[in-house]
Amino acid sequence: MEKPKPDPSLLRAMQMFAGLDEQVLGAVMAQGQARLVPKGSIVFKQGDVATTCHALIDGRIKIQQTGPDGQQVVVQFVGPGEMYGTLAMFLSGYPGDAIAVTDSVELVWSVDSMKALMLAHPRIALNTMAMLGNRLEDMHTRVRQLSTQRVERRVAYTLLRLARQAGRAVEVGVEIDFPLTRQDLAELTGTTLHTVSRILSAWESAGVTAGARQHIVVVKAEALVAIAEDLPAQT
Repeated sequence: MEKPKPDPSLLRAMQMFAGLDEQVLGAVMAQGQARLVPKGSIVFKQGDVATTCHALIDGRIKIQQTGPDGQQVVVQFVGPGEMYGTLAMFLSGYPGDAIAVTDSVELVWSVDSMKALMLAHPRIALNTMAMLGNRLEDMHTRVRQLSTQRVERRVAYTLLRLARQAGRAVEVGVEIDFPLTRQDLAELTGTTLHTVSRILSAWESAGVTAGARQHIVVVKAEALVAIAEDLPAQT
C-alpha cells in the first residue's frame, strides 16, 4: 500500500515554492517522496552527479566539502523548511557531502521531475534563481568576513546567525538546538580548532556563552552582537 503524501502546505514556506497556488503545490508534492534520514546518514556525496533535489522537513543536515588536500570544511547547516542539493542540478555535481546531524525527515524529487515542474510552472524556476542569488550573496559576505574581520567577530557572527536559525529558549539563554562541535565552528569561520576553543573558553568564563556535549548556549546575545559589530566594550 502506497504511503500517503504529506500535506502540500508544508511547501508553502519554502522559497523555491513561494507564490504557488494549492493546485500547483499539490502537483509538486505528488512528484516527491517523503523519507526518514537517520542521524549520521550521507544523503549525497561530493562530486556525484546530481540525481535528486531535497527539502528538509525536520532535523538538521550538514553540508561539508573536502579539498584536494583532504581538508574538510563545513559550508552550511540546513534547517527545516530549506532546500538543499537543488542547485547542483545546474552544476557538474554535488558541491559537498550532505550528512544528517540529527534524525531527519525530508522530501526528495528526481532531477528530471523537478526540471519538468520548472518547465510547467516557471515561477519555480524564478524562485530557484532567487535562491541562487541569496546563496551568492551569502558567499560574498563570508569571503569579505574571512578577508577583513578578526576571528572573534566571525565566530560571534556565526553563533548569532545559528541562534537565529536554530535557537531554542532555555533557562540561561538561547541554545543552538543541534549538535555543533568546536571543529564545526572552526570550519564555518575559517579558523583552527585551537583558536575556537580559546575563544569559547574565554567567553564561557565571562558568561557570554555556555556549552556542554556539543550544544552551545548564547547567554549574553548583546555581548556577542558587540563583538560581531566591533562595538566599543561596555563599561
